[in-house]
Amino acid sequence: MFIFILQSVWLYISELAGKGLDIVIVLKFLWFVSPKLIPLVLPLTILVTSLMVFGSLSENYEFAAMKSNGISLQRAMRSLTYFILLLSITAFFFANNVIPYSEYKWLNLRRNIQQFKPSMVIAEGQFNQIGDGFNIKVSEKYGDNNQFLKNVVIHKKEGKAKQNNTVIIAETGELTSEENSNTLSLILRDGNYYDDIQTKDQKKKLRKPFAKSFFEEYTINIDLTELNNKDVEKENKLSNHNMYNVSELVTEIDSFSTSYTKNIKSFAENMHYRTGITKHMDRRQNKNSIVGKPTDTLLNLFSPNQQSEIVAIAINNIKSTQQSIDSKKAEYIIKTKRLNKYEIALHEKFALAIACIILFFVGAPLGAIIRKGGMGLPMVIAILLFLTYHFIGIFAKNSAEDGTLHPFIATWLSTLILLPLGVWLTIRATTDQGIIDMDSFYQRIKRLFSKKSKV
Repeated sequence: MFIFILQSVWLYISELAGKGLDIVIVLKFLWFVSPKLIPLVLPLTILVTSLMVFGSLSENYEFAAMKSNGISLQRAMRSLTYFILLLSITAFFFANNVIPYSEYKWLNLRRNIQQFKPSMVIAEGQFNQIGDGFNIKVSEKYGDNNQFLKNVVIHKKEGKAKQNNTVIIAETGELTSEENSNTLSLILRDGNYYDDIQTKDQKKKLRKPFAKSFFEEYTINIDLTELNNKDVEKENKLSNHNMYNVSELVTEIDSFSTSYTKNIKSFAENMHYRTGITKHMDRRQNKNSIVGKPTDTLLNLFSPNQQSEIVAIAINNIKSTQQSIDSKKAEYIIKTKRLNKYEIALHEKFALAIACIILFFVGAPLGAIIRKGGMGLPMVIAILLFLTYHFIGIFAKNSAEDGTLHPFIATWLSTLILLPLGVWLTIRATTDQGIIDMDSFYQRIKRLFSKKSKV
């Protein structure tokens, strides 16, 4: 657990360092991120400890002493089996109740920390959001308090939809603010101001009108009233598939899949209606309406001018239909990934409990077979087995997000692969057999060569 906590510190050090945070807030951040590490830590812990304990017992001939007193390996494992079953049930309830709550608290605290000191949020070489209306990017900060900026790019969001219609570019800038003030002044020098003009006229909108101006000095005042509250306990409206328990995930999957199906059905009906077929389905064709010689195509019934108009209209309809399908396709890909993530999160809660049981029945008999305890060989074997288990799970879940694999198969694949290994190792250990019987292997080879020599 300590190793994974250190990894989290390295991952999020940029969000915690240099913001004047109290040590209590940093510890609270690590406390909320800890439960989400349990699905990684617990299976590895069970595998390592079972290998070390049973390897040590076998190495010190404890199992030989037990067997001489009529205690079989199954009986020796019985109490630990009950403990692992209890631990797996506890792991399920932990994943179902504690992890979703900690995920919400962690993301909530993380968002509040990002807005803790807006003047320090501006990092070099990347866009940084300050408030709800500005995205700022600078190439370099310098000065005693890093108040001077170079190559400033600002995207200003306006309107109810918060569209990025205004771009401001300046060669230099300066951050100034009076003490105890809720206003941050950004003074820009030698720059340009680009503004996309919004119009309701479709013909003018196709021309993409914009306004451009040059300035020697331009000042932007940013209201920091909301940001300077420094309330790390503030509750934000967050939604994430890892924040739901089983009942909430089932409800969310059901409602989302129902609305998704209705959306696809309505879009298909709309595309069918746009073809114009429905307008002519109930019309009766007059046999006497077509007079003249048989024609190869329907277009030959019209004059050349009408034919060109009909073809132009058909091409425009096809292009607009194709654009609608392409945009909906991208939208449906995002929705499919979201639905798959919900299903993966649902199955992961059950897979964690089963993985604890299976990895115990992999580690315990393997330790009894290799007859080696301590931190050496058992640790190496346990890490190799766990990495195999973990990487298979990661690749399968990534494939499930884009629909290559079904979420059920992807979530349970790594566990189901280790299941026959656990059964086979348990059978070999309870029957006092090694992983590979080298004597029988050599004897079979000798028999094979002896038969060839006789021939």
